[in-house]
Amino acid sequence: MATDTVMASTVVAKGLEGVIVAESKIGFIDGQKGVLIYRGHNIHDLVPNCTYEEVAYLLLYGQLPNQAQLVEFKNQLAPHFVLPAVTIEFLKGLPRDAVPMAVLRTAISSVSFNDPDAEELDLDRARQKGIKLIAASAAITACFDRIRKGLSVVAPDPALKGVAEQYLYMLNGHRASDVFARALDVYFILLAEHGFNASTFTARCVISTLSDVYSAITAAIGSLKGPLHGGANEAAMDMLLEIGNVENTESYIRKALEEKRKIMGFGHRVYKTEDPRSTHLRKMASEMARENKKMAGWYAIQQKVESLMDQEKGIKSNVDFYSATVLTALGIDHDLFTPLFAVARMAGWTAHIVEQLADNRLIRPRCQYVGSVNLPVPPLAAR
Repeated sequence: MATDTVMASTVVAKGLEGVIVAESKIGFIDGQKGVLIYRGHNIHDLVPNCTYEEVAYLLLYGQLPNQAQLVEFKNQLAPHFVLPAVTIEFLKGLPRDAVPMAVLRTAISSVSFNDPDAEELDLDRARQKGIKLIAASAAITACFDRIRKGLSVVAPDPALKGVAEQYLYMLNGHRASDVFARALDVYFILLAEHGFNASTFTARCVISTLSDVYSAITAAIGSLKGPLHGGANEAAMDMLLEIGNVENTESYIRKALEEKRKIMGFGHRVYKTEDPRSTHLRKMASEMARENKKMAGWYAIQQKVESLMDQEKGIKSNVDFYSATVLTALGIDHDLFTPLFAVARMAGWTAHIVEQLADNRLIRPRCQYVGSVNLPVPPLAAR
């Protein structure tokens, strides 16, 4: 019986837990072993050997670039750090207290107005839109932060070719140190792709209707905005600030556990061991702690929290725990954490959009109906 709902007794997988809905060559996660792979390459090999631009190219084109391809890819990114005038005017007209993720969501739509190929869905132009949106999303996030603080918009530096270093320049008005620029670059690599998470699946659902790339990305951003998906590192940083110093850590954590409060930055829906992304962010946090006194204090708290959580609960840290302090040490406001997550994930989202388009079938699941049937309809006067 081809119906919209299923009335027979079947097993319902809430949240699509464990349900395989498609095949993909983009990302692979082994939650039991803590493995994350992009297009066949382990994240532990990509981080020490690649930049975010190389990883973005890998996701979009299926292979790591050679030197000439990487130069061309960076050249394609460069002009899109310059935002259309309509987008800058839009940002200037927003309330200063607007939520940055809501700003990014709507500003991405405005970028489409200056794209004569906005409705085109061939694979190459879809990739080109992804390249555009990687740069544009970074520029939007940086520009809005300056505008809301009453500062002038900083034009991109043509000499800077990396997304991380360009973002930090446009945010702060000066070039970041190599250590800090690399820290953000590593963060972008680690957040670039993560299988069929909520936002990626949202993007694939939207593009499966043969809507446009901008609509699919806007929908993905809306999904990422939710605190159960993209906002946990902000909450993790709030927790660390509330703890204040390493001497308060044990009493805070033990009390929180007694009260059955969630310790932010720990546990993961997929990983049953340490999140492999946390491995690299911990190392980055340690390196930054040697350069930054505040970072050293936060890192000491984090080390204590990790030890207690392992001892008391056997739960490992996830990507949000150390990314919180890494981004804060870079001078990035907490409400920009999730927009930066979106900047990083832009390559992964677009790669999934391209893969969906290459062998498209409308995503149309069914639900199990559990309501009443054949209820009588009394006359209006008798209701």
